[in-house]
Amino acid sequence: MSTTKGLEGVIAAQSSISSIIDDKLTYVGYTIDDLAENASFEEVVYLLWNLKLPNKSELDQIRKDLVTNMQVPDAIIDHLRSYDLSKVHPMAALRTAISFLGVLDEEADNLDEDANKRKAIRLQAQVATIVAAFSRIRKGQEPVKPKDDLTFAENFLYMLNGKNPEAIEVEAIDKALVLHADHELNASTFTARVCVATLSDIYSGITAAIGALKGFLHGGANERVMAMLSEIGEEENAIPYIKEKLANKELIMGMGHRVYRTGDPRAKHLQRMSSELTKLTGQEKWYNMSVKIEEYIKKEKGLPANVDFYSASVYHSLGIDHDLFTPIFAVSRMSGWIAHILEQYENNRLIRPRAEYVGPEIQTFIPLENRD
Repeated sequence: MSTTKGLEGVIAAQSSISSIIDDKLTYVGYTIDDLAENASFEEVVYLLWNLKLPNKSELDQIRKDLVTNMQVPDAIIDHLRSYDLSKVHPMAALRTAISFLGVLDEEADNLDEDANKRKAIRLQAQVATIVAAFSRIRKGQEPVKPKDDLTFAENFLYMLNGKNPEAIEVEAIDKALVLHADHELNASTFTARVCVATLSDIYSGITAAIGALKGFLHGGANERVMAMLSEIGEEENAIPYIKEKLANKELIMGMGHRVYRTGDPRAKHLQRMSSELTKLTGQEKWYNMSVKIEEYIKKEKGLPANVDFYSASVYHSLGIDHDLFTPIFAVSRMSGWIAHILEQYENNRLIRPRAEYVGPEIQTFIPLENRD
């Protein structure tokens, strides 16, 4: 029996949802570059769930379905209010809120295809509301209800800030949502598929996925990137800081990727958005600092930036709290998780790998009174 640490390079499933081949990322055969420049997040959600782009009436319908399902049960808001939110990480709050949604949903254990599609809409719509409500409640503000005439990205920013967003803000969030929507069998997606392969419910699968995304080697990386940039402070400190980190063999967050070798194709889109937003908000040092760090790491270690690296300065420029970066990742990746869960249900087989045993040989049991 051969083993691969971290399952690196192991093919664990067949999927029609997304692919990473020769460092090109596609959703259902459409390149991420094409989608990032041309598609709205709602179009991508439809694409991932239905394996085709929507026509106009289909797009209108999914937009309507999402906005009309955005309001969460009052019990969820009351639950968020019950926390000491100054001490709770928003990913922990989100994980628990999603699990609670499953308790409240009468269809939670109904695994019929139609029921799962209805739950999919509710989950995708309500995850944005939960993240925004958490942010406002911990600031002593009242949650904001969504508006029927706004897109998904517009509504998220509206519920977060309590005012209609600027066009550049909507473009940035919509693009980020598209770029983070799916990424083949990443850690959280694989976790979701393992969970529902037992024929557990969709809420359990999503809760498990959020638990995996919470880790800083996965979704938490963008938060760590901004913490690093904040610690560096000024452009002139960037290279000395990185040199010291490398000398101490410390990990530089947001650089390199397990799958990509020549570079993450998503990064350039958020790099351009970071350049525009930091210039617009007078915070160009964050972009300039990021570019210097990427160029130095690429030269010294051959590692280009991944999608987390520039998403940090994009979200910071939008005035978003740093610990909300990963929950926003979850708002987007919900679409991919759901797509993979639905695909797993369609052609299910329990995911049960083996482990290579490296412990002691067969031993003889020693009675307690004879043990040293």
